[in-house]
Amino acid sequence: MKKLYILSFAALLLFGTGGCKKDFLEVQPTAFLTAEQIQEASVHNPAVVAGSIAGIYTLMFETGTGGTTGHDDFGQKGYDIYSDFLCGDLALSTSTYGWYRTITQFQTTQDFTYQDNYQVWRYYYRIIRSANSVIDALGGNDFTPETVVNQELMGQALTMRAYGYYYLAQFFQNAYDPAEEILPIYTDPVQPNQPKSSAADVYALIIKDLTQAVTLLDTYTRPTKTEVNKYVAEGLLAYTYGAMGNYAACKTTSADIINNGGFTLMNADEVVYSSDGDPVGGFNDINIISGWMWGVDLTSDNGLDLVSWWGQMDRYTYSYQWAGDIKTLDEGLYDAIPDNDVRKGQFYPDPASSYYLAPLYKFYDPARIIGGQRTVTTDYWYMRVAEFYLLHAEAAANSGDEAAAKTSLKFLLDQRLDDTSYVDALSGQALIDEIYLQTRIELFAEGKSYLAMKRNKATIVRGANHLSNVGVAIPYNDTRLTFEIPQSEIQNNPYINN
Repeated sequence: MKKLYILSFAALLLFGTGGCKKDFLEVQPTAFLTAEQIQEASVHNPAVVAGSIAGIYTLMFETGTGGTTGHDDFGQKGYDIYSDFLCGDLALSTSTYGWYRTITQFQTTQDFTYQDNYQVWRYYYRIIRSANSVIDALGGNDFTPETVVNQELMGQALTMRAYGYYYLAQFFQNAYDPAEEILPIYTDPVQPNQPKSSAADVYALIIKDLTQAVTLLDTYTRPTKTEVNKYVAEGLLAYTYGAMGNYAACKTTSADIINNGGFTLMNADEVVYSSDGDPVGGFNDINIISGWMWGVDLTSDNGLDLVSWWGQMDRYTYSYQWAGDIKTLDEGLYDAIPDNDVRKGQFYPDPASSYYLAPLYKFYDPARIIGGQRTVTTDYWYMRVAEFYLLHAEAAANSGDEAAAKTSLKFLLDQRLDDTSYVDALSGQALIDEIYLQTRIELFAEGKSYLAMKRNKATIVRGANHLSNVGVAIPYNDTRLTFEIPQSEIQNNPYINN
């Protein structure tokens, strides 16, 4: 049975559910509890701070957290769609209502006045601002709380701040260059506007936060997968090392998740719908999928409907996917999936249908009534353990440990293919390329292919089923693949003019 996730009244007061477009610039909104009030309450009642942490998690799936009323503004999963379109693995094959056209045509990413730039910026900085309020309430950046409960809350807040900065760094820097000034850093809820800091400083803060969080969360047992724990923090840390090209650290951190996290891979039955007996496949229920490391158990009480990931991606939800904005797998990537790979069955195979290559057997409401799910109760996932088998393989291959790379890759592929012996003959760049291909296949439409594209310095070429830029070679560091600092930030922050 699904558990109702209750957001405390204190969290609602602290973080709100709406707000004007510029409230991410306010260092202390008057409608919220002050950091001093939270700090005073936390001494006597840690539940107040726990409620504030709950509010941060709610921002991840709540609508409008990017500061707009757009039907693409619904938290992390919304930006997963943005990034999947940018890297080209997700194709917009039919556009009736126009959602994501400015993303897929690279209009947004070449014009700072487009709202999507603001939306991404505002969402992640709102997460950061909220985390800063909690960190400050618990004693500040260089303070370790005395009680175990407050240490665990601090670990969660540090993880969420690092999460915000990690995604901002991916979305707003063309390629990792430690000397390039990329983002303002805010580590205090009452800091005034700041100039851009170097990527080196941004990544140093991310690593510092996550390293401390891993220690603080070492013995934390979370009540649900909505909360981050040690292994989620390690997952973000592994991604950070990977983005920097620190393959040794990425390999070690990924290995700890695999060996000690207690998560199991989704098996062949879980990753694809089967009509034989009760359907068990599909990415829809966090409670029965042990391979999901981090996500949220959505219920009718959350009030999500059309404006949601499912409202954009699932034909079996009352959705744009059903009504005419059809999103599919890139045709070139589909052709690269072997016929004996169970994941090929995730996609609608009829070339004569407008739903050709739509992921109708990977993501779906279990009732499978076309346009049927009106109130969303299918769940969101943000991270799963398969990512770290692939990331470990990638890091091992790039650091010269090809044996370890093959072991991790084959462990996953043994759940997808009848015969994985071909991996044994791979080496050098061929092995790295195969790991990258398998990452794209395994994690299609999960918001991770964009990150892999940047790590692998790939060049993307869109297949014939895209509506724009078909066959155009676009390198990973092309400015069209990253967002622009939004107009509102340039207008309101005197230290930033481009």
